[in-house]
Amino acid sequence: MAISYGASAVGLVSDMPSGPGVIPEKLIADIARLIPPAVSSFLLTSKQDAKSIIEQQERTKVNTIQIVDRLLKGTYKDLRNALPGIALVQVIHVTGEESVHDAVSMAPYVDGLLLDSGNPLLPVKELGGTGRTHNWGISRKIRERVSIPIFLAGGLTPDNIQEAISQVGPFGVDVCSGVRTNGKLDENKLSQFFSAICKHSLGCY
Repeated sequence: MAISYGASAVGLVSDMPSGPGVIPEKLIADIARLIPPAVSSFLLTSKQDAKSIIEQQERTKVNTIQIVDRLLKGTYKDLRNALPGIALVQVIHVTGEESVHDAVSMAPYVDGLLLDSGNPLLPVKELGGTGRTHNWGISRKIRERVSIPIFLAGGLTPDNIQEAISQVGPFGVDVCSGVRTNGKLDENKLSQFFSAICKHSLGCY
Protein backbone atom coordinates (compact mmCIF):
# COMPACT_ATOMS: atom_id res chain seq x y z
CA MET A 1 0.00 0.00 0.00
CA ALA A 2 2.77 2.44 0.94
CA ILE A 3 4.65 1.80 -2.29
CA SER A 4 1.48 2.25 -4.37
CA TYR A 5 1.11 5.76 -2.94
CA GLY A 6 4.71 6.68 -3.74
CA ALA A 7 6.93 5.55 -0.87
CA SER A 8 10.56 5.31 -1.97
CA ALA A 9 11.52 3.27 1.10
CA VAL A 10 9.79 0.85 3.45
CA GLY A 11 10.84 0.62 7.10
CA LEU A 12 10.79 -2.86 8.65
CA VAL A 13 10.93 -2.69 12.44
CA SER A 14 12.78 -5.45 14.26
CA ASP A 15 12.79 -5.98 18.03
CA MET A 16 12.48 -2.70 19.97
CA PRO A 17 12.11 -1.82 23.65
CA SER A 18 8.97 0.23 22.84
CA GLY A 19 6.95 1.67 19.97
CA PRO A 20 4.64 0.34 17.22
CA GLY A 21 5.17 -1.79 14.17
CA VAL A 22 7.56 -4.50 15.40
CA ILE A 23 7.45 -7.64 13.25
CA PRO A 24 9.43 -10.91 13.34
CA GLU A 25 12.66 -11.18 11.36
CA LYS A 26 11.19 -13.95 9.21
CA LEU A 27 8.42 -11.60 8.09
CA ILE A 28 10.98 -8.82 7.51
CA ALA A 29 12.89 -11.16 5.20
CA ASP A 30 9.70 -12.17 3.38
CA ILE A 31 8.69 -8.53 2.81
CA ALA A 32 12.20 -7.46 1.79
CA ARG A 33 12.16 -10.07 -0.98
CA LEU A 34 8.96 -8.56 -2.41
CA ILE A 35 10.02 -4.90 -2.38
CA PRO A 36 10.79 -3.65 -5.93
CA PRO A 37 14.47 -2.90 -6.69
CA ALA A 38 13.84 0.85 -6.96
CA VAL A 39 12.44 0.99 -3.41
CA SER A 40 14.78 0.81 -0.41
CA SER A 41 14.19 -1.77 2.32
CA PHE A 42 15.17 -0.30 5.70
CA LEU A 43 15.82 -2.63 8.65
CA LEU A 44 15.26 -0.68 11.87
CA THR A 45 17.56 -2.25 14.45
CA SER A 46 18.03 -1.44 18.12
CA LYS A 47 21.09 -3.65 18.40
CA GLN A 48 24.22 -1.86 19.57
CA ASP A 49 26.97 -4.22 18.43
CA ALA A 50 28.22 -4.53 14.89
CA LYS A 51 28.27 -8.33 14.90
CA SER A 52 24.57 -8.64 15.74
CA ILE A 53 23.62 -6.02 13.14
CA ILE A 54 25.62 -7.84 10.47
CA GLU A 55 23.90 -11.11 11.37
CA GLN A 56 20.48 -9.41 11.17
CA GLN A 57 21.16 -8.12 7.69
CA GLU A 58 22.37 -11.51 6.55
CA ARG A 59 19.12 -13.06 7.79
CA THR A 60 16.78 -10.41 6.40
CA LYS A 61 18.60 -9.35 3.19
CA VAL A 62 17.53 -5.70 3.40
CA ASN A 63 19.53 -3.10 1.47
CA THR A 64 19.61 -0.41 4.18
CA ILE A 65 20.36 -0.58 7.91
CA GLN A 66 18.74 2.06 10.14
CA ILE A 67 20.58 2.11 13.48
CA VAL A 68 18.16 3.55 16.02
CA ASP A 69 20.53 3.54 19.01
CA ARG A 70 24.23 4.20 19.49
CA LEU A 71 26.75 1.67 18.23
CA LEU A 72 28.68 0.60 21.34
CA LYS A 73 30.61 -2.49 20.24
CA GLY A 74 32.34 -2.54 16.87
CA THR A 75 32.46 0.29 14.38
CA TYR A 76 30.78 1.62 11.27
CA LYS A 77 33.88 0.41 9.40
CA ASP A 78 33.16 -3.13 10.60
CA LEU A 79 29.68 -2.83 9.14
CA ARG A 80 31.04 -1.44 5.86
CA ASN A 81 33.58 -4.23 5.50
CA ALA A 82 31.07 -6.97 6.25
CA LEU A 83 28.16 -5.50 4.28
CA PRO A 84 29.47 -3.95 1.05
CA GLY A 85 26.73 -2.17 -0.87
CA ILE A 86 24.43 -1.92 2.14
CA ALA A 87 23.54 1.66 3.09
CA LEU A 88 23.89 2.82 6.70
CA VAL A 89 21.52 5.36 8.22
CA GLN A 90 22.12 6.54 11.79
CA VAL A 91 19.20 7.86 13.86
CA ILE A 92 19.78 11.02 15.88
CA HIS A 93 17.17 11.56 18.59
CA VAL A 94 16.83 15.34 18.70
CA THR A 95 16.60 16.20 22.40
CA GLY A 96 18.50 19.51 22.45
CA GLU A 97 21.41 21.46 21.01
CA GLU A 98 23.78 18.60 21.89
CA SER A 99 22.14 16.64 19.08
CA VAL A 100 23.85 18.92 16.55
CA HIS A 101 27.26 17.81 17.81
CA ASP A 102 26.19 14.15 17.77
CA ALA A 103 24.99 14.45 14.19
CA VAL A 104 28.11 16.23 12.94
CA SER A 105 30.37 13.65 14.62
CA MET A 106 28.56 10.66 13.12
CA ALA A 107 27.88 12.02 9.64
CA PRO A 108 31.28 11.11 8.11
CA TYR A 109 30.71 7.42 8.77
CA VAL A 110 27.21 6.83 7.42
CA ASP A 111 25.18 7.41 4.26
CA GLY A 112 22.39 9.35 5.91
CA LEU A 113 21.04 10.66 9.21
CA LEU A 114 17.46 10.27 10.37
CA LEU A 115 16.30 12.88 12.87
CA ASP A 116 13.68 11.52 15.25
CA SER A 117 11.95 12.37 18.53
CA GLY A 118 12.89 9.45 20.75
CA ASN A 119 14.73 9.41 24.04
CA PRO A 120 17.27 6.61 24.51
CA LEU A 121 18.06 7.80 28.06
CA LEU A 122 14.69 6.75 29.55
CA PRO A 123 14.48 3.56 31.68
CA VAL A 124 12.51 2.03 28.78
CA LYS A 125 14.16 3.52 25.72
CA GLU A 126 12.08 5.37 23.15
CA LEU A 127 13.76 4.70 19.82
CA GLY A 128 11.02 5.73 17.41
CA GLY A 129 7.29 5.68 16.84
CA THR A 130 6.59 8.22 19.59
CA GLY A 131 4.15 10.33 17.59
CA ARG A 132 5.87 13.46 18.92
CA THR A 133 7.51 16.24 17.00
CA HIS A 134 10.81 17.78 18.14
CA ASN A 135 12.47 21.15 17.70
CA TRP A 136 12.66 21.49 13.91
CA GLY A 137 14.99 24.46 14.34
CA ILE A 138 17.65 22.07 15.66
CA SER A 139 16.96 19.69 12.78
CA ARG A 140 17.46 22.59 10.38
CA LYS A 141 20.85 23.33 12.00
CA ILE A 142 21.87 19.71 11.55
CA ARG A 143 20.79 19.73 7.90
CA GLU A 144 22.87 22.85 7.31
CA ARG A 145 25.95 21.43 9.05
CA VAL A 146 26.25 18.03 7.34
CA SER A 147 26.74 17.08 3.72
CA ILE A 148 24.88 13.76 3.69
CA PRO A 149 21.12 13.23 3.22
CA ILE A 150 18.86 14.05 6.16
CA PHE A 151 15.59 12.26 6.77
CA LEU A 152 13.07 13.92 9.09
CA ALA A 153 10.88 11.82 11.39
CA GLY A 154 8.89 12.29 14.56
CA GLY A 155 5.20 13.13 14.81
CA LEU A 156 4.73 13.87 11.12
CA THR A 157 1.11 13.91 9.92
CA PRO A 158 -0.86 15.05 6.87
CA ASP A 159 -1.56 18.27 8.78
CA ASN A 160 2.05 19.27 9.59
CA ILE A 161 4.16 17.71 6.85
CA GLN A 162 4.23 20.81 4.65
CA GLU A 163 5.43 23.00 7.51
CA ALA A 164 8.02 20.38 8.50
CA ILE A 165 9.47 20.28 4.99
CA SER A 166 9.51 24.08 4.78
CA GLN A 167 11.29 24.49 8.11
CA VAL A 168 13.87 21.71 7.80
CA GLY A 169 14.37 21.10 4.08
CA PRO A 170 15.08 17.37 4.46
CA PHE A 171 16.14 14.97 1.73
CA GLY A 172 13.23 12.74 2.75
CA VAL A 173 10.65 12.18 5.47
CA ASP A 174 9.84 9.15 7.60
CA VAL A 175 6.30 8.55 8.87
CA CYS A 176 4.90 5.88 11.17
CA SER A 177 2.24 6.73 13.76
CA GLY A 178 0.97 9.69 11.73
CA VAL A 179 -0.54 7.38 9.12
CA ARG A 180 -1.85 4.72 11.48
CA THR A 181 -5.22 4.12 13.13
CA ASN A 182 -5.48 1.62 15.98
CA GLY A 183 -1.93 0.52 15.24
CA LYS A 184 -2.51 -0.30 11.58
CA LEU A 185 -1.63 1.56 8.40
CA ASP A 186 -4.58 3.76 7.45
CA GLU A 187 -5.00 4.14 3.69
CA ASN A 188 -6.94 7.39 4.01
CA LYS A 189 -4.25 9.01 6.17
CA LEU A 190 -1.56 7.66 3.84
CA SER A 191 -3.29 9.21 0.84
CA GLN A 192 -3.63 12.55 2.64
CA PHE A 193 0.03 12.47 3.66
CA PHE A 194 1.30 11.98 0.11
CA SER A 195 -1.17 14.52 -1.25
CA ALA A 196 0.18 17.11 1.20
CA ILE A 197 3.76 16.37 0.12
CA CYS A 198 2.81 16.68 -3.55
CA LYS A 199 1.10 20.03 -2.98
CA HIS A 200 4.23 21.29 -1.25
CA SER A 201 6.81 20.03 -3.74
CA LEU A 202 4.77 20.29 -6.98
CA GLY A 203 6.91 17.38 -8.08
CA CYS A 204 4.56 14.42 -7.86
CA TYR A 205 3.02 12.60 -10.76
